[in-house]
Amino acid sequence: MAEQILILDFGSQYTQLIARRVRELNVYCEIHPFNKIPEITSDIKGVILSGSPCSVRDAGSPDLDLDRLRGKLPLLGVCYGAQLLANKYGGEVLPSEIREYGRANLDDIDLHYGLLKEMTHGSQVWMSHGDTIKSLPGGFDVIASTASVKVAAFKVQGEETYGIQFHPEVTHSLEGKNLLRNFVVHICGCAQDWTSDTFIDTTIAQLKAKIGNDNVVMGLSGGVDSSVAATLIHRAIGKNLYCVFVDNGLLRKNEYEEVLESYKTLGLNVIGVDAKQRFYDALAGLSDPEAKRKAIGRAFIEVFDDEAHKIEGVKWLGQGTIYPDVIESVSVKGPSATIKSHHNVGGLPDFMKLSVVEPLNTLFKDEVREVGRALDIPETIIGRHPFPGPGLAIRILGDITAEKVKTLQEVDYIFIQGLKDSGLYNQVWQAGAILLPIQSVGVMGDERTYEKVVALRAVGSVDGMTADWIHLPYEFLGKMSNEIINRVKGVNRVVYDISSKPPATIEWE
Repeated sequence: MAEQILILDFGSQYTQLIARRVRELNVYCEIHPFNKIPEITSDIKGVILSGSPCSVRDAGSPDLDLDRLRGKLPLLGVCYGAQLLANKYGGEVLPSEIREYGRANLDDIDLHYGLLKEMTHGSQVWMSHGDTIKSLPGGFDVIASTASVKVAAFKVQGEETYGIQFHPEVTHSLEGKNLLRNFVVHICGCAQDWTSDTFIDTTIAQLKAKIGNDNVVMGLSGGVDSSVAATLIHRAIGKNLYCVFVDNGLLRKNEYEEVLESYKTLGLNVIGVDAKQRFYDALAGLSDPEAKRKAIGRAFIEVFDDEAHKIEGVKWLGQGTIYPDVIESVSVKGPSATIKSHHNVGGLPDFMKLSVVEPLNTLFKDEVREVGRALDIPETIIGRHPFPGPGLAIRILGDITAEKVKTLQEVDYIFIQGLKDSGLYNQVWQAGAILLPIQSVGVMGDERTYEKVVALRAVGSVDGMTADWIHLPYEFLGKMSNEIINRVKGVNRVVYDISSKPPATIEWE
């Protein structure tokens, strides 16, 4: 097993960013809910306690037996994690007298402590908490302060246990990555040897051992995740991998034919299945986003089950599940909630006698791309924007019909092709169009119209956990609006989505 850092999640919106920063140090880490701590094995080199929207003073707030960890492994409490450490061992945590949100500066840093090695006096950090540590337990030393926060950081005497009341994982903490490097590399002793090449070698070896001579059936989408996952499985078991690419009637315009053609270059054995009507029937009358996702998930499983029965000896279902899918589908008891269910997370029904193999379920999206490039997968696949597993079904708000799908396909095609033609496609992490369940009044020629409204969405991101809207040129947006309204029958209004994630999500459903 690769050495790793264990991150215990108390429900903070920033927990995933902690993981990203640790991964950027070429150190593997995993996020686990605070109430589902895995077995502490020798490969775990240190533990980070995340922040939380809760207060340690509240009844029923997240809690755990810190004696299981203290003194046994290096421990870093971030914000709520620091307050939990102070509160449980006799310190005092009270509501902040002034709001402690936003930028602050560490004006008193004790550089003798390894956590703060090579940090500078006045270093800018990011605060985000409603409580503050007023006093520390005995044996806890203050090692950094700000003008308004006396206990900005502390260390426990005689052990590598630390707490900080700021967030080193956000970019506003200018030396935050340095602090995390001090903890992960110098204090925990991690070797920084977790790279794309080591991931590939380790994963292929694990797949060979796990699958053996069994056959695997896998659904491909044409996107980065399933393509990289399929290539890894193919490298491990060769001809024993059978890939299925399903036309679910919810793909982009011309995507079915184009994707089948692109997979020829990868040497994969791909079966194309036209199942459009099957999915439309499954979605008939459904408007709730979760209901649509689950209906699509069931239909995919049925299609795979049908195809698997045509192949002798299939025992595994390959999936391109990535780490954000897993994170967003797991609730931390109390402070956080499941954002959405994912069609490829959560196992299979009893009637489908296949085990699941998910070679990418520990990687973020940008890491998947790095692995794909190391595998020499063509840039036409690696550089593709992410596309939701349920396809256009969750970009059509409300019920799904073939007519609505055709309308949105035409809008999406104009928008995506426009981004490519204008040299903007590679500046955008994900883009698409959304068909809204409303109509608006318009004028075309001398006639009054009452037709559909579409929203365009383009965001920048690293891994999909957070995202911001892209400031596309006004001239480009104006051109897209004119082309869509003039060329797509039934659409008379185009709007542009300028929401970030959080608080919004990238997709509308």
